[in-house]
Amino acid sequence: MKAIVMNRPGGTEVLELADRAAPVAGPGEALIEVTVAGVNFMDAGVRRGLAWTEMPDPKILGVEGAGRVLAVGSGVQDVRVGQRVAWVYAPGSYAERIAIPATSLVPVPDAIDDRTATSVMMQGLTASHFATDFYPVQPGDVALVHAAAGGVGSLLTQIIKLRGGSVIGRVSSAAKAAVAKDAGADHVVVDTSGRFAQEVLRLTHGEGVHVVYDGSGTTTFADSLASLRRSGTFCWYGPVLGGRTPIELMSLPNSIKIGYAVFADHIHTPALLRAHSQQLFDWIIAGKLRIHVGATYPLADAARAHADIESRATTGKLLLIP
Repeated sequence: MKAIVMNRPGGTEVLELADRAAPVAGPGEALIEVTVAGVNFMDAGVRRGLAWTEMPDPKILGVEGAGRVLAVGSGVQDVRVGQRVAWVYAPGSYAERIAIPATSLVPVPDAIDDRTATSVMMQGLTASHFATDFYPVQPGDVALVHAAAGGVGSLLTQIIKLRGGSVIGRVSSAAKAAVAKDAGADHVVVDTSGRFAQEVLRLTHGEGVHVVYDGSGTTTFADSLASLRRSGTFCWYGPVLGGRTPIELMSLPNSIKIGYAVFADHIHTPALLRAHSQQLFDWIIAGKLRIHVGATYPLADAARAHADIESRATTGKLLLIP
């Protein structure tokens, strides 16, 4: 089978379309024919050597996708051959086939196509965690969403609106502002300098937001703090590709609460994975949650997809098609 492998850490030049032996379904696993694989920032982090360092090279990249079950191993009872499924974390997803623990698979409804299913797995479940679990948005809450035109940001904006909140979206260009508005942002701030708190305070009549969702790294950290109202919540979820910011606890202003949100805590059992995925699928089928696919690429063009996502010039979800 064909797969995208990295032979060493580095830039996009280390990605190679290679022939690999097709996997087989072991005990408790299902063999999947991959129809769509999702591209995520974490994939670029793995490629750069920032994660999966315990896994020897060469290794197949990718963790997310959708496809059809070709075979099941012993002990598998709730997944059947021919079934359409999706997954959110299965290393080796940039490939034509993959063997995945059956407990990590989500059934895909007939009304949801594979590209939509893939687009809502990692980013949709992440957004769901942020707005319903880490900080359960209540009617009347005001949220600041960074990268509001991106895959997570546009879905997060929609879920906040579904829960009765309002959104101030921060984007890096006027073109992205239109995407954020289309997702439902009430106000959009165009900023590339990391200096946006004054405008956020103006839009909230000096009070600040109830919650800020920031995956943009060290550049935005200070103004995100300054954008919060008293006892506000800072949901920090990045960056995979940036540095760490030390926090002096006693310097935090306004009695705010701050935490690092990890979406895996939202789906830490198979039952939760399927329940939260089904909620996302139900919203899509009902027309309450819209998916924006920014670009699709042949599997062989994974390097170009990585270059595009790292440029931060893209909007929506990027997908690879084996």
